[in-house]
Amino acid sequence: MAEHGSINRTGERVGGGVNGGLILLVMLGLLAGGIWLLSHIDQDGGAPMGVVGVITVTLAALGFAGFYSLQPNEGAAITLFGSYKGTDRTTGLRWVLPWFGRKKISLRVRNVTSEMLKVNDKRGNPIEIAANVVWRVEDSAQALFDVDDYAAFINIQIETALRETARHYAYDHAEHEEPTLRADAEVVGERLKVDLQQRVAVAGIAIDETHLMHLAYAPEIAGAMLRRQQAEAVIAARRTIVIGAVSMVEDALQQLGDRGVVNLDEERRAAMVSNLLVVLCGDRDAQPVLNTGTLYG
Repeated sequence: MAEHGSINRTGERVGGGVNGGLILLVMLGLLAGGIWLLSHIDQDGGAPMGVVGVITVTLAALGFAGFYSLQPNEGAAITLFGSYKGTDRTTGLRWVLPWFGRKKISLRVRNVTSEMLKVNDKRGNPIEIAANVVWRVEDSAQALFDVDDYAAFINIQIETALRETARHYAYDHAEHEEPTLRADAEVVGERLKVDLQQRVAVAGIAIDETHLMHLAYAPEIAGAMLRRQQAEAVIAARRTIVIGAVSMVEDALQQLGDRGVVNLDEERRAAMVSNLLVVLCGDRDAQPVLNTGTLYG
């Protein structure tokens, strides 16, 4: 016995129609026979032949109401007075008894791009984000009978899952080498896929792919974040320049000492290091100064 408030989930099962080709021949034969009987009432006469003819034509007409066709990657859920009997996925001309209901559903792969959402990332920064999702109906019974409108349902769940995923990652420059929305799109997309699959499983939907389509800071902080990124780029460039300059000065002093070109005391050595670093790290080209005296004069 189901617990109070629980929902009975529907599962797809194979069932439904039969091949409609043979049935079509039978119905055409009945229709032709009924018409022939009705057309020969006056000759061979009598009400019995007319009654049989009317019944035959009526049966043929009812039989024609049971035909339906299915294209590749299309299914038809068969119901009887509201009771689910099975799903027919066989393509071509199909037939069931006329009083059985048929509700078609597409099983093709679908592609949807979410609306651009404004959410907060892990650091609380407002960002704009959108995703592309590739999905398909895997269980037709769940899609038709367990949710009210499976297409609208997945659109809402995409938005919910995207918001939930975005708040677990920083836009960029995360601490402790954590993945970020900007640099680790594959990791973010995989998490979004797993989260979304859990949310839409009740509707019999399978998620094949998820990708971020749009990612940017919200307009109100975009300018400030751009200046921060520019400053960080300048700092990184300066750090590289300084590391290279120190290495060059160290090599220069080492070679001067090894070759005995000049002997410098600590004071002059410090002055030379300072001058070299200024030249190598400066933004402008160095201006040469001609010294006509001695090194110490």
